[in-house]
Amino acid sequence: MYRSVKGVLTGGACAALLSLAGLPQAMAAPESNDPIKIALFDWTSVNLNAKILGGILTKLGYNVEYPTADYLSSLTTGLTNGDIDIGVEFWDTTAAEAMKASDATGQTERLGTLGPKAKEEWWYPLYMKEKCPGLPDWKALKDPKCAEAFSTPDTAPKGRYLGGPVTWEGFDDERVEALGLPFTVVHAGTDGAMFAELDSAYQRKAPILLWIYSPHWAPAKYQGEWVQFPEYEPACYTDPKWGVNPDKKYDCGKPHGEIWKYSWKGLKDKWPGAYKIAKAYTIDVNELNKLSGQVDLDGKSIDDVAAQWVNANEAKWKEWAK
Repeated sequence: MYRSVKGVLTGGACAALLSLAGLPQAMAAPESNDPIKIALFDWTSVNLNAKILGGILTKLGYNVEYPTADYLSSLTTGLTNGDIDIGVEFWDTTAAEAMKASDATGQTERLGTLGPKAKEEWWYPLYMKEKCPGLPDWKALKDPKCAEAFSTPDTAPKGRYLGGPVTWEGFDDERVEALGLPFTVVHAGTDGAMFAELDSAYQRKAPILLWIYSPHWAPAKYQGEWVQFPEYEPACYTDPKWGVNPDKKYDCGKPHGEIWKYSWKGLKDKWPGAYKIAKAYTIDVNELNKLSGQVDLDGKSIDDVAAQWVNANEAKWKEWAK
């Protein structure tokens, strides 16, 4: 046992120093013991990134919590009032308007891009091209025979399009109406249910047309193509006169672009060290796809996969902390 005498550390103090050995000096003492709340949403990659970032912060001595939040509304609710401190994936493809509204509040901060480029669009397996040979041109979907090839007993003779959960928005119902597509939009209840249906249909070579996004493991596992709609421009979502239908908005494909990290504005002052880590945090798209596949395909837990990344990449995140 150590004794507290001149220049001599107690056992507890010595242990504390030893536990911080090798950590950057600036990160040795978290600025506040209050929990940093990192949002969880309803798809795999965002929750992996949340748990990886949270795992890094935990290693550095911070207290971290993971509240479940609504993807779009969190930008103008939880992040603005401090109920959420960090959100790690907001996609230009679906959250562009919500991010503008969040920026306008002055209560949030964009922490920079995550790294991977965002793409989300209607997608079909290559075997469906035999039944709708005009694909990937979107005009092929207007052919009643092509639409029927994508139909199910519940939608016939209209085709069936499987959209993401309604909380993702994406304007697929509006797109069908604006482009005059003979399709019925059905929204998956969850991200997992959507990809389970894809896997089942793909194994049976059954008809399926659905929302696929990248980064994700699905475009690598399954052979298929994205439908080529008229290229998105901001006016497509705001001006009915833009595009092929002069009376309707959303007569184009989905936007594409970056994936952004956001924080509550107070993060920078309350936890400057954690703020620095969150701004520096990036991940490679191929690495993220692989990690997501370990969860969704191999059945590993998000916590285990995230912890493995944190342990394997200690040198990288220690550089971020300097």
